[in-house]
Amino acid sequence: IQALDTLGGTKWRVNKRVLDVVDRIWNSGGRLAHLVDRDDVPLPEKPDTEDETLLKKWKWKLRNAKKENRERHSLRCDTELKLSVARKMKDEEGFYYPHNVDFRGRAYPMHPYLNHLGSDMCRGILEFAEGRPLGNVGLRWLKIHLANLYAGGVDKLSYEGRVSFTENHLDEIFDSADKPLEGNRWWLRAEDPFQCLAACINLSEALRSSSSETYVSYLPIHQDGSCNGLQHYAALGRDKLGAAAVNLMAGEKPADVYSGIAARVLDIMREDAQKDPTSFPDALQARALLDQVDRKLVKQTVMTSVYGVTYIGARDQIMRRLKERGTQLDDSQTFGASCYAAKVTLTALEEMFEAARSIMSWLGECAKIIASENQPVRWTTPLGLPVVQPYRKLGRHLIKTSLQVLTLQRETEKVMVKRQRTAFPPNFVHSLDGSHMMMTAIACKRAGMNFAGVHDSFWTHACDVDQLNTILREKFIELYDAPILENLLESFEESFPTLTFPPLPERGDFDLREVLHSTYFFN
Repeated sequence: IQALDTLGGTKWRVNKRVLDVVDRIWNSGGRLAHLVDRDDVPLPEKPDTEDETLLKKWKWKLRNAKKENRERHSLRCDTELKLSVARKMKDEEGFYYPHNVDFRGRAYPMHPYLNHLGSDMCRGILEFAEGRPLGNVGLRWLKIHLANLYAGGVDKLSYEGRVSFTENHLDEIFDSADKPLEGNRWWLRAEDPFQCLAACINLSEALRSSSSETYVSYLPIHQDGSCNGLQHYAALGRDKLGAAAVNLMAGEKPADVYSGIAARVLDIMREDAQKDPTSFPDALQARALLDQVDRKLVKQTVMTSVYGVTYIGARDQIMRRLKERGTQLDDSQTFGASCYAAKVTLTALEEMFEAARSIMSWLGECAKIIASENQPVRWTTPLGLPVVQPYRKLGRHLIKTSLQVLTLQRETEKVMVKRQRTAFPPNFVHSLDGSHMMMTAIACKRAGMNFAGVHDSFWTHACDVDQLNTILREKFIELYDAPILENLLESFEESFPTLTFPPLPERGDFDLREVLHSTYFFN
């Protein structure tokens, strides 16, 4: 409750300058800065032929065009809803987002449209309503934050490298702030363009003020976990190899797990590309993808792997990335390439994160044993929140009336064994990252700081980032100093004394206190 009060007590306001730019782009048809095109894709005309091959291709293109238009319509509605809220609130001094928790203990703002969990557009439009002077360190963090938002590999440099990047692009930053649409539009090259624009405006004002130290900034500065799910697994398993890969250990620059996976995927594809396509058909897919493999292609799959992403989910993620790039492959070739790339990416993940996989397997096996007794998996989070997985089979009930027969669905007493098993590892880790965020939020409030959280991304004012970094590391160590897996196994054995559970997976000898000295643990 204290954590939800802290999150709900953070005061927000609309960044009018960014909202004005969003409105101008939207009114001119969208298409820029990841905004959806306001026009539909034209439907392909049916070819005047009896050729089944050509007709089949036309049907494929027609189906995809209709699907694209449905998606665009949905995105346009979503954008309009968010902008309507922003326009309504833009003249308010400030407003608040009450929060609640899901069944796992993860916090979410209760307003469904414009909030800081939303898209880049939403985050760019929102800022803290209460400003704070940048002070001695705030200007540096503002420069680092801008480089992070620009991304494109810049966010993988050392902090000094990111500061240098920002300082080397001050002309573009000033131009973006002064003439966002009439100038060179440098901010549009950023991975998070609207947030980058907000940072350009903020930094320009600070540098042009009489004293940057006394300049009052309203911009939230983010500290993000490095593939946070794997960070939690590395801490659970005291896994040195995993800890090094996800920045639980100190390094001169951030370790990039996504680049590591991408490199392994590329190695596998190079080997496959050398094979004979007549005996190994995937050789053709490998050859087509050799110049497409990078961290961005595999990032979403790596992020969601610890949360139980399936082969089909991985395939769809990679297919979206390939379509975004506008490759020379047609739709059927893109589908085949995505199937192959998903298979290779999941193979690379299994090779590189064996310790995390062993914990995931143990959690899944425990869940299977419990669910086989027709019981849902239950546990208590480190903050004392009881969690029950809500997955039960649905029963059909027919209601006959004089006009029609209605079919209603409702949960039965029978649990879904497979769903209980596959959902437990990600739900358990989500309950842990929710606990870490709440522990950090409470400590920040006691320290007199403004705090906002988006699961594994913690936000505060630029002047308070150093203090936030200290707190979130201390709370991570405090969380994992407790014997979490031992307590979980003990609770299972107490609840189900007649069942036999597998022994805990072996743990390594990683010292959690190394997190205190890891510059890029959250960065």
